[in-house]
Amino acid sequence: MTTALSVIRDKISETTGEIKRGRDIGLKALGAAHTWNCCDMCGKGRWVAAKHGMAMYQRCRACSSIARRGKASPTWKGGKKKNQDGYISMRLFPENFFYPMTQRRGHLLEHRFVMAQHLGRCLHSWEIVHHINGARDDNRIENLQLVSDDRHKQITILENKVKRVEGRYEEQSKQIRLLKYQVAELQRKIRELEYEHNLSIPA
Repeated sequence: MTTALSVIRDKISETTGEIKRGRDIGLKALGAAHTWNCCDMCGKGRWVAAKHGMAMYQRCRACSSIARRGKASPTWKGGKKKNQDGYISMRLFPENFFYPMTQRRGHLLEHRFVMAQHLGRCLHSWEIVHHINGARDDNRIENLQLVSDDRHKQITILENKVKRVEGRYEEQSKQIRLLKYQVAELQRKIRELEYEHNLSIPA
């Protein structure tokens, strides 16, 4: 039975390209062939599954994970996605001039990035970018307005009032359409009754 001490001794004498079975190096895949290979990024040596005497993986798990992040990832879609609040979030990297504006893991709301690009400087944390038409995913510069926090609150209050008025107007419009429909139905029934009444009167 392979002991931990014997495994350590084997690893000390390992050389790149050496082929061993799983049972000889304490792995679960007892009969599978493995070769000692050094990661081509960090240089760390480890046992790797071998096929036709060649290592199947050239990078260790840690380096492979790093190499497949961000733009190098096969699932990369430009780093943009819509968050639960309806805003577009994007990913920036340290070499980007506007990276200091980012939050956790380099994420930044796109409308702030667009405004910063337009001004040619990073935005302050107290500066707020307002969507003029209320659409949080419409980040065209002509739809964005840079305001202070207190001014943004005033704008938001007025916009909410407008929405409430519009909501009441829409509800009233529905009620008017319903009443008009009921009036038309009532007039139709009256005409039908008058017609039936005229038919029932003998000539």
